Order: sequence, then C-alpha cells, then structure tokens
Amino acid sequence: MLIKPGELLGTISSPKDLKKLKQDQLVQLTQELRQYIIDSVSVYGGHFGASLGVIELTVALHYVFNTPVDQLVWDVGHQAYGHKILTGRREGFHTNRLYGGLSGFPKRSESIYDTFGVGHSSTSISAGLGMAQASTYLKHTEKNHIAVIGDGAMTGGLAFEAMNHAGVSNCNLLIVLNDNCMSIDPNVGALKNYLTDITTSKTYNKVKDELWHALGKLSAFGSSAREVVSNVENGIKSVLLKQSNLFESLNLRYFGPVDGHDVDHLVHVFRDLQSIPGPKILHCITVKGKGFPEAEKNQTKWHAPGKFDKVTGEIHKKVHETPQPPKYQQVFGHTMVELAEKNPKIMGITPAMPSGSSLNIMMEAMPDRALDVGIAEQHAVTYSAGLATQGIIPFCNIYSTFMQRAFDQVIHDVCIQNLPVNFCLDRAGFAGADGPTHHGAYDLAYMRCLPNMIVSAPMNESELRNLMYTAQLPRKEKAFTIRYPRGQGVMPDWRTPMKEIGIGTGRMILDGEDLAILTIGHIGNYAVKACQMLQEHNLYPAHFDMRFVKPLDQQLLHNIFSRFSKVLTVEDGCLQGGFGSAIIEFMSDHGYQAAVKRLGIPDRVVEHGQQIELQQECGFDPDSIAEEAMSMMVDYPAESIS
Repeated sequence: MLIKPGELLGTISSPKDLKKLKQDQLVQLTQELRQYIIDSVSVYGGHFGASLGVIELTVALHYVFNTPVDQLVWDVGHQAYGHKILTGRREGFHTNRLYGGLSGFPKRSESIYDTFGVGHSSTSISAGLGMAQASTYLKHTEKNHIAVIGDGAMTGGLAFEAMNHAGVSNCNLLIVLNDNCMSIDPNVGALKNYLTDITTSKTYNKVKDELWHALGKLSAFGSSAREVVSNVENGIKSVLLKQSNLFESLNLRYFGPVDGHDVDHLVHVFRDLQSIPGPKILHCITVKGKGFPEAEKNQTKWHAPGKFDKVTGEIHKKVHETPQPPKYQQVFGHTMVELAEKNPKIMGITPAMPSGSSLNIMMEAMPDRALDVGIAEQHAVTYSAGLATQGIIPFCNIYSTFMQRAFDQVIHDVCIQNLPVNFCLDRAGFAGADGPTHHGAYDLAYMRCLPNMIVSAPMNESELRNLMYTAQLPRKEKAFTIRYPRGQGVMPDWRTPMKEIGIGTGRMILDGEDLAILTIGHIGNYAVKACQMLQEHNLYPAHFDMRFVKPLDQQLLHNIFSRFSKVLTVEDGCLQGGFGSAIIEFMSDHGYQAAVKRLGIPDRVVEHGQQIELQQECGFDPDSIAEEAMSMMVDYPAESIS
C-alpha cells in the first residue's frame, strides 16, 4: 500500500527543501508529517507515540539548524521517524523495521543526517559533547551540536555524567530536554518530580526569559549584556524559587519550559539559542502520542502498538481458533506473583520496563514489593545486591541487551561479593525488528565467564517456572541468571505445578544414535522440529536440553561424549564464548575427541528483521538445524530436507 504525503511534505527530500518553506507554512507541514506517520505505522507497524510527540521539535530543528553540518543527536531513537522522513527517507519509509529495510533507529551507515547510532538510552549528551569538543579542537566554531533527550532517558546515570562534564566545557552544545513524563511506561523518581516543579515555576521562568531577551539585545550593555543578565538572575532566584535550578547548578544555561508543540515559537527560540555560545539546555514540554487521541490517553499501550485502524484506533490482533501459548514475559510476571505470595522475602526490580517485562503484574498486586527504578540498569543491579545483603530475594528483570550496561555491577557488586541475586534476562537472542542494538546475543558468554554465577535458560514455559522456583529456594550464595526470548512459548497450558530443578542438570529429550544435538533454552524446540524432519528420512539423532551453561551437567556430558562421536550444539547467542564453546571446553578438558559443529549467532552485527528471518540468515532455524545434522550423519550428503 502506497502512503501518499501531503502537499508540502511531498516536496521535501532534505532539510534544504524544508528551508525553502515560509515560516507560516510550518504548521501545515507538521500536520502533514504527523498524519504521514499515523498512516504509515497503522499499516506497517513500528514505534508510534514517541515520534508523534516531537513532530514540531523535529521540523523546527531542521528548519533552523544547518544539518548535517550542525550535528543533531537523538537519544534512544524511538522518536526519530519524522527526522528520517525529512532527511531523504520518505519514499523508503514503508520498509522501516522490515528485513533488509530501514532501521527503526538512527544509524550512521544509513544516512549522513544520522550522526550517531542509538537504541539504548541516555547516550545523546555524551555523544553530542564529544562531537562539540572535536569541533572546538578543530576550530569549527560555526558548528552547532544538539542532543535531543527525553526526560525518561535523563534518569540514566550516563546523562548526568555527560551534563557534569558539559558544564565545565566551553563547547557549543544545546541539550533539548523533551519532557513528556514518559519513557515506555510513566517516569518515576525524584527527577520527574523536579521537572514537574520547574514546569509550574512560571513566575521565575517568565521573568528570566524576559530579562534574557531584553538585556541581551540592549546595545548599551555591549559585550557585558549576558553577564548583567546572569547577575540579575542570581538575584531573583532566591526570591522566586524555593530551590536552585539543577541544570544551572551544573553550569548549563537553562531555558524554558516552552511548549514543544508550538513550532513557530520553537523556531524563534532555536534562532535565539544559535547565537548563545557554550553548553545550554532547552526544556520543552510535549505530549507523547500528540495528535492521535488514543495514543495520548494510553501512552504505554501506544508506544509500539503494531498495526491498527487509524480511524477507529482499534489495534489489529491475530485471531486464533485454538488456545495459544503465552509470551515468556507473561509467564514471568504471573509466576512472580505466585512465588511472592508464598515467599515474603521475594522482591521484583526492573529499570523502566515494567510493562515490557510484565513485572507490572506484580507491581499492581504487590506495589510495595515490585519496584521500577527508572532507566538505570547499573543502579538496578547494585540496588538488588543491597537488598540481597539483608536477606531479601531479589529478582532483577532486565532485557539482555540492557544488562550489558550493568556488567561491571554484576561483577563487582554481585559476583565478587557472592550475593544471591536472581537475574531474569528478557529478550535473549534475536529481538526482531528492533535490530542489533536490542538483540540479546551476548549474555550466555558474558555471564558464564563470571565466578559465583549460575547461568540457565528454559526450553519452555514450565521450565521457566521451575527455574524461577529453584532460584528462590535457599542456596549458598551465587547469583542465578535465567534468560529467555521475546515472544511466545510453546505451551498453551502453561500453569504447571512448580518443582525444583537440580542446579547444573540437563535432560534427554530424545534418544538416538550417531549424532547428539545439544541445545540451550527455547531454541531447543527448533531441534525438536529438526529431529522430526530427520526421522522422516530414517535418521535418528539424540537430543539433549542442557538447561544450564554454568555449571554444565558433567555427568550427562560424560555419557554423551562416551556414546557419540559427532555433536551438534545449537544456541540463540553468540558463538564466541557461548554455549557451544563451553561444550568444546569440556570435551578438551576431559580428553574426548569428537566432531563438534556449533550453530548460533556469528561474529558479526546482525541487522533487524523478524526473529525467524534472522535465525534463517544465521543458520539455526529448524530447517538449517536439520540440514546441518544431516550433513554430519554417516555417508549422508548435505541437502535440503524441508
């Protein structure tokens, strides 16, 4: 389906075209751009509310600043759809997040206008400051550097580290704070409350704004005009504000708050800020989902709703005649409540992903025992470690890709101190359309190398429940990692009685001959399908679900390598240092000799697409597993068996 742009939007292929418009045409352009995104996402899917909330900001930024010479950095990137459309990618926008198509996030290799690749939060100020410092060093004094960051991303420690540095620099950096009180879920914490206080401090901001513009333009003051304004501001602060401005205490010139949906005013403000050197911050108040009533009302639901009816607002859902398996995330959420009802020491922690991880189920049932700590993965881990020192049993739920941000805390604050923190790593393996910044490719490798760490992965929903049950039982220290993928499991009837799983024990799924297939986690279900294909060709490999990467089931592995001279390992994680590597290490350490083939995520960046498309690309979908197994069987040529 071809999505047609509006009258003005259809003429814009780059910001140069945008600058040809008269300023009084910008309101119409923002309306057309917002409608184009609504039309496109309703048909093709993707992130939604975040981009609608920054339409006016996007237009004003590209209208005023000389991009791409002026460097524009987006934080996270959920909100960059309008940016992409205005920078030459409108005609290809229908491929957004599709296999082989445009990335859903800014990506340096995709466009010169994408100055920094993003996907994780809180990086924009650091990146923008680095660019600004380079321009200062190279004497490119005419260049502007703009970092657009949401108030949710501002809770990340990296953002504060960058602002702390920016405040002592002389770099030409503008931070645009897109304040909508949302990340994916509503924001939490003291910063949210502080920004709300600033928003309501209209007297101070009105006086400061008027003084700045008036005195700064009076020729009588000459070059000292800004110094005069600063002195006056310092005088009125104590009178009009109960507390000093957080940003100005970091030596960042603070402006705002301003209406982030008034494109005409934004253009005037950005033009004024162009002439003010040094680090500064503009506080913009916006509404996530602006212009689409349903998205404004339920911002979490409409963060990435999938395909929907743009007229009625009805989100299209697949209709199934038979009961379907739940998502692993739902199993986690409901199981947390079941366990916590019986064990009063259990608490749940998540860094700003309660709905995505389904910890919101426990937050609703037990609000004092399930906590959202904001976009702060490092804090979430060390906070969990602190809980563990006091006898609490923390289940710290973090997406696999975001756990990478807290790796030092896992090592230093959990493993070295040998604390029994439970890590539930969501979105392990390929994350799908979110692409390489969100793939959970590395957790098996980076967790299994740590002392005092147990690493496991369930093959189905029942196994997830059993591992969670096991993790909350009394044990002698050691952290416990349980990793599972995004999306559906395989068991419609998943509410099975929970039972303890022996730590470091695997199981035989299917006995066979000649070849042993060893799997870890959900991907083992693909091996089950592959074995069924092979049986149709009178080939009968054995299949073992190892369940634990650390500790390995050594007794089971001794039995396997004593029986089989050919072993095929399958994992939905990186091959370097992952599950297959652990099996080879065992084989070498114990003097076994066997032909071992590893299937998994190769040593390269894998782009976005549906999970099965990426698994096919990397060669560990059911057909690929069956073909690889067939090629290893005695006197059997490699050929397609699908």
